[in-house]
Amino acid sequence: MAASEHPDLPEAPLNSHHPFDSSTPSSADPACWVSPRHLAGDDGRLAEQIGTLLTGAGWRSWPTARDTLLYVSPDELRGAEWILASYPFELGGLPVAWQISARAHPASAMTEWNAYFTNGTPLEALADFLLALDARAEPDAGFDGPETVLPALTAQGWVRDIDRPVTTATDPAFTSSVSLEPLPDLVHDADPRPDLAGWQAWAEPVLGDPYLWCATFSASVPHDLVAAFASSLASPVPVLRHTLPESVEGRLTVIPTG
Repeated sequence: MAASEHPDLPEAPLNSHHPFDSSTPSSADPACWVSPRHLAGDDGRLAEQIGTLLTGAGWRSWPTARDTLLYVSPDELRGAEWILASYPFELGGLPVAWQISARAHPASAMTEWNAYFTNGTPLEALADFLLALDARAEPDAGFDGPETVLPALTAQGWVRDIDRPVTTATDPAFTSSVSLEPLPDLVHDADPRPDLAGWQAWAEPVLGDPYLWCATFSASVPHDLVAAFASSLASPVPVLRHTLPESVEGRLTVIPTG
């Protein structure tokens, strides 16, 4: 999976217990419980629900001159920006929607690491990543190694890639993967060394068809935070949805709430 620029732009550098609003925002579509989570999509509310989560955690927000919406934690060390309107670049052919970052000091002009998520990313997995980030005393660095990520997946039934068992795991139906890969272009990290690897995750319901969603974590993202995302992504607990992605028809277990 690789990042790609929008052709018209210049180069630019939760578990089910989460308090998401289950009401239907703009339609009368009935709600249903669905699994697996990694194919459930974002219900068309990735901006609204994640923004509500951050505001509830005390993060401040304001619009920027780039038509984005920036959220900053109370200690000003963590940031989350809804950047879909600015369309900075793509992951796997999908525009990046959320950019999450951390700084070592509030006054620092440079972020230590960045994580990027496209539309379609399961709400619960992104929320659990943010909750883990919010709970950290020092968000800019971690002590766990990359070996902490794949066990978070295999403990819930995902399988290691037979050719790359140390760096890649896939769901049993081979529709989603989490892998330690060379970073795509335009992914920013404070570590200036070339050819760094970072965790990437994606859903490709049918091999060769468009991706459902993609996520990329720059090289310095603490591995325990990636593990929190991975653990939520692989959770067998059904999630509540009003709308389902068309590309996963027949691949979801759907239980009406009524």
